[in-house]
Amino acid sequence: MLFNSIHFLFFLPVFIGLFYALPATYRWLLIFIASCYFYMAFVPAYILILFAIILIDFFTAKAIEGTTKPKLKKGYLVLSLVSNLGILCFFKYYNFLNENIAQLTSLMGLDYTFKTLSILFPIGLSFHTFQSMAYTIEVYRGHQKAETHLGYFANYVLFFPQMVAGPIEKYSTLGHSLKQPVKPLYENFANGFRLILFGLFVKMTVADTIAPVVNVVFDAPQDYSSLQVLVAILLFPFQIYADFYGYSTIAIGAARLMGIPLMDNFKTPLLANSLNDYWRRWHISLTNWFREYVYFPLGGSKNGKTRMAVNFLIVFALSGLWHGASWNFVMWGLLHGAVCLLERLTSKVFKFEIQNKQSLLNSFLKLKTFFVVAFIFVFFRADSWEKVVSIFKALIHNGFSVTAIPTYGYTFFFVFVLIVCELLLYNTRFDKWIEPKPMALRWTFYFILLFFLLGMSGLEQLEFIYFRF
Repeated sequence: MLFNSIHFLFFLPVFIGLFYALPATYRWLLIFIASCYFYMAFVPAYILILFAIILIDFFTAKAIEGTTKPKLKKGYLVLSLVSNLGILCFFKYYNFLNENIAQLTSLMGLDYTFKTLSILFPIGLSFHTFQSMAYTIEVYRGHQKAETHLGYFANYVLFFPQMVAGPIEKYSTLGHSLKQPVKPLYENFANGFRLILFGLFVKMTVADTIAPVVNVVFDAPQDYSSLQVLVAILLFPFQIYADFYGYSTIAIGAARLMGIPLMDNFKTPLLANSLNDYWRRWHISLTNWFREYVYFPLGGSKNGKTRMAVNFLIVFALSGLWHGASWNFVMWGLLHGAVCLLERLTSKVFKFEIQNKQSLLNSFLKLKTFFVVAFIFVFFRADSWEKVVSIFKALIHNGFSVTAIPTYGYTFFFVFVLIVCELLLYNTRFDKWIEPKPMALRWTFYFILLFFLLGMSGLEQLEFIYFRF
C-alpha cells in the first residue's frame, strides 16, 4: 500500500479509530493484522518471507538468552545472521552473483550453465532483515532481553508505518513503545497529522514534480543537450531526498497518531558542509546500523589510519551494495567513502567552518558538498555502467543549448521551496517548528500545503524510490 494512495487515505483513519476503540491488551493484534494487510497490498505471498524472518529471529534470540555457553550463543547468532542474509541474498543478489560468476568463468574458458531466476524482489526486504538482525545482535551482546511474546516481536518487524522503507529501529525503542498503553492525546493527533500533511507535500508536490524531468533525461541522455543533462544531474539529489524524506515524515506522523515515536531519519542533509556531515544527516538509521554492526566490529579507527581507511571503504562498499545488486551501486558507495576519507585525513582544513557557521567559506562548503553528492548520484541513478558512460558523454559532448530549460519553471520553483524548507527546518522537524507558531500562521501554512498538494502535485502516483531496497 502506498502512503500517497486513496487506499491509505481510508485505511489510516479506520485503523486509528479501531486502535483507540480497542482495549490496550488487544491492540498488538490489530497492529499485526493491519501491518500484514498493508504489506499484502503489494505482493500477498511475500508476507511468508517476513514470517520466516520473524520466526527464525524470535527463536534464535530466545536460544541465545537461554544458554550460558559462548560457542552455542555464537552458533545461534550465526544461524540468525546466515538465515537473514541468505534470504536477502537469494532474492536480491542471486542473479547479480550468477551473472558475475558467468562472466568470470567465461574469461577462464569455462562453461557456466546456471540460469538466472525471474523473481520479484520483495518490497523493503533489506530494511526488514537489517532491523531483525539488529535485534538478535543486541540480544547476543546482552544489551537486549529476548522478547517472550511472538506477537510483539512480529509487530516490531512488520510495523506498517516504517516496514518498507525505515527508519531502521532498535527493539529497545520501537519494541518497547509498541507495548505501551496509549491514550488519545491531542498532541499526538495534531503533530501526527502535521507530519503526514508535510510529508505528502514533499513527496507528491516536490519529488513527483521533479521525477519526470529527471527520468526522461536519464532514460535517453543522448537526446538532450549537455545543459539539460547537467540540470537532470543536479535535480536528482532533490528528487530522491524529497521522495525518501517525504516517506519518512509520513511514517513518523502515522506512528505518532498511535503515540509511538520513530527516530528522525533526516536532518537537513542538503545543508551539509562536508560529505561526513552529509552522512550524519542522510538516512541516519542506516548510517548508524553500519557504524554499530559493521564498522566498529571491524575495529573502527582504533588500529591506525590504514586500517581505518580499509574499514571505511568496506562499510561504504557494503552500503552501496545494500542499495542495489549492481557494480554502479558499489562504485557509488566507494566514491562516497573515498571523499569522506579525504575529508577526515585533511580535517584541519575544515575547522573554520565549525567555528563560523554563517561564514562565506561555510556556504561555499555546503555548495561544494551538494555538487559532489549530485555527481556521485549519477552512479546511483543510472541503470548500468553503459548508462553512466552515456550520461557523462552527453554532459561533455552534447552542447549547452538552452532549449526546453524554460519549461522547467514549476520544477525549479519546487526546488526553491524545498531549499527554503531546509533553511527553516535546519536541525529541527516540521511539527516541532510549527507547533509554537501563532494559530493564524499555522493554518496559513496548512492551507498553502493543501493548495499545492491538491492543485499542483505530480499527475502520476509514483512509488517511493526506497521501496525497491
